[in-house]
Amino acid sequence: MTVNRTLAVTACGLGALCVLLGAFAAHGAGPQVKTLLTTGAHYGLIHALLAVVAATLARHSAAIRWAGWLAVVGGAVFALSLALVGMASLSILGAVAPIGGLLMIAAWLLFAYGAFRMRPPDLS
Repeated sequence: MTVNRTLAVTACGLGALCVLLGAFAAHGAGPQVKTLLTTGAHYGLIHALLAVVAATLARHSAAIRWAGWLAVVGGAVFALSLALVGMASLSILGAVAPIGGLLMIAAWLLFAYGAFRMRPPDLS
């Protein structure tokens, strides 16, 4: 099996970042910050996983490869913007979170398109 290593490693970096955010939310954040961090970590982890799956299928479909990158970038933008809103009181970044959300939505739609168009493997 060929894996897009760059995408896989980047997705794992996002996953690790989101675990850190979630841990801080659980053990060191105040109630309002906790909600923002938990939400960002949750969405980031889901999209890190999507990107890892995309990395394993990337050689079969350019659309799936792009979906993986959109998932990583969207998850990072979303999680980090919420973290900065909560931890650094940069409320202006609240306007950036929806951009991450749109990228994540696009990732799912592009993944679905790529999966639909993907040819079954030649088993002969």
